[in-house]
Amino acid sequence: MADAPELIRARPVPRPTLWVWAAVVLVLAAMLVNSLLTNPNYRWDVVGQYLFDPRVVAGVGWTLLLTLGAMVIGIVLAVASAVMRMGTNPVLRAVSTVYIWFFRGTPVYTQLVFWGLLSVLYPRLSLGIPFGPEFFVFTTADVVNATVAALLGLGLNEGAYLSEIVRSGLNAVDDGQWEAASALGMRRSTTLWRIIVPQAMRVIVPPTGNETISMLKTTSLVLAVPFTLELTFVTNAIGNQNFLPIPLLIVAAIYYLVITSVLMVGQHYLEAYYGRGFDGNDSATASTRGMSRKQQAILAARTTHADPYLDVTP
Repeated sequence: MADAPELIRARPVPRPTLWVWAAVVLVLAAMLVNSLLTNPNYRWDVVGQYLFDPRVVAGVGWTLLLTLGAMVIGIVLAVASAVMRMGTNPVLRAVSTVYIWFFRGTPVYTQLVFWGLLSVLYPRLSLGIPFGPEFFVFTTADVVNATVAALLGLGLNEGAYLSEIVRSGLNAVDDGQWEAASALGMRRSTTLWRIIVPQAMRVIVPPTGNETISMLKTTSLVLAVPFTLELTFVTNAIGNQNFLPIPLLIVAAIYYLVITSVLMVGQHYLEAYYGRGFDGNDSATASTRGMSRKQQAILAARTTHADPYLDVTP
């Protein structure tokens, strides 16, 4: 017992600057809160008056509708163009490349202006035989109204950006997954949707969530169409009528913050769902250690319902 080593009492490293920065942040936060509550120019009474105004609530609904519609169009176009660009058909690859080049290379505001002026460029649209007779003729202003123009402008632009996100996610999956699936006799389309895409979602979901949040705020540019039912336009119009623009801007900011917070929570759970099995401490990952690429691909096929009877015993 006399030769037993003396126990070491470890102490945490002192961090005095941590408390200094915490005090500075608390003082600045207190000053900000005091300014918000005591400055009469914010007119919080007006903010409360218009926070649930029917026109504002309708503007929130239209903003959400534009965001959802544009993201659906963008995701469909992104998946299609990413698959086309990664394919072996040179014509499809060229079409995808030109689409991405054009819609990424021009501002979304400019694109929205052109969609709003489509009826000036083409007063009527028709269906028929190219360079031949026309079977159906439509007035462009009736078919491509402000809502349709806003959705097309936002969706086509978003599809070009999401296409690169989807392509990077697909490329992030190891090539051995393709090889193993081919060795099992799977069709390329089956391999893509049942093995590659589920694994690529881990890479695709985070930037797609950021793009959705960004799209929520980009909808304020549909004034260029012009689309006059969106939240920012409605609050600006009410503020200009009452000569109180600041309280109405605060109303719009509150709604944007609430919706963004909800989207961020949803994005967190989606990332956790598609990130299962990729954590180094995850039991699923530990169970795949020592497996070959082929065996890991077979396991992925089983977990994605490709074939529940495949043998993955190492």
